[in-house]
Amino acid sequence: MTAPRTLVVRLDSAGDVLLAGPAVRAVAAGSSYTALLCGPQGAPAAALLPGVQRIYVHDAAWVGFTPPRTSREECDLLLDALAAERFDRALILVSHHQSPLPAALLLALAGIGEVAADCTDYPGSLLALRHRRRAGRHEAEAALDLARDFGFPLPAGDDGALRILEPPETVRLTGPDPYLVVHPGAAVPARAWSPGRAAGAVAALHRAGHRVVVTGGPAERELTARVAGRHALDLGGGTRDLGELAGVLAGAQAVVTGNTGPAHLASAVGTPVACLFAPVVPAERWRPYGVAHVLLGDQRAACAATRARTCPVPGHPCLDSVPDEEVLAAVSALLDGAAGRAHADDRGAAT
Repeated sequence: MTAPRTLVVRLDSAGDVLLAGPAVRAVAAGSSYTALLCGPQGAPAAALLPGVQRIYVHDAAWVGFTPPRTSREECDLLLDALAAERFDRALILVSHHQSPLPAALLLALAGIGEVAADCTDYPGSLLALRHRRRAGRHEAEAALDLARDFGFPLPAGDDGALRILEPPETVRLTGPDPYLVVHPGAAVPARAWSPGRAAGAVAALHRAGHRVVVTGGPAERELTARVAGRHALDLGGGTRDLGELAGVLAGAQAVVTGNTGPAHLASAVGTPVACLFAPVVPAERWRPYGVAHVLLGDQRAACAATRARTCPVPGHPCLDSVPDEEVLAAVSALLDGAAGRAHADDRGAAT
């Protein structure tokens, strides 16, 4: 029997695409050809995933913080491209609060006969497998559950951890001495320290004897300059692409960051993470996966489960109230391996 030509759909952020990586590998192991349909924010991460043979990009009108309007012309271009590939099967990966049905309708119009997705809404004829997401599952695990139940188990020897293609060597950017990374930015402000609090933490890490590298994108140069100050190497805008940022994270002893794409990128290169996790989304679904990590932040704060993009509580207490002593203790635990031993069995619990 010929292995199917399979499309995986994950239309949101770079971090979401990275978390889909284990499921993509499972699909690729059972397919003759594997493509990924993602959004523009996820495309740089898609290019790093093992098993992906082609990437399609669609800026979907039902996804993202500032979703675009759509047009028949744009949809026709996507449908023509997908139809030409003659896919046999497709998996639509969505978060627990998203509907897969708009994407499922497009795939049906593109002639893909068998489509699977986690779905709470009635799908009519749009899904061959209307999958029920298990309670409490991490995003990476939920995607693997769907892939397995649609006939794509992980191959023997694959541990299901996040993984990317080998990142480039970046010692020319960081220098050869050991370092920590602090990544202060996030697409959602509620999930990051305020700039002043991040700067204070970098200064505390410096005083404790750590060499700190501050990372950020081209649009975050002002932020990284403020956070780095006189105490850290400022690499804001200094990495050419997501692959080069992965190289910087891979070379670090540990990474201090919010619940944002670089936390998952660090996980994918095996670097421990001290994660400033605002409880606006559940940690059980979005915490760093498959690596030693420590969660920092009040998980019972008033903003819990609100999915707020901007902190609704004055002073951003869930993260800005985390003292320097907790940050230093988390980094020390990660460096001496205590957190790694604590997480060896579950690939996702926090200390």
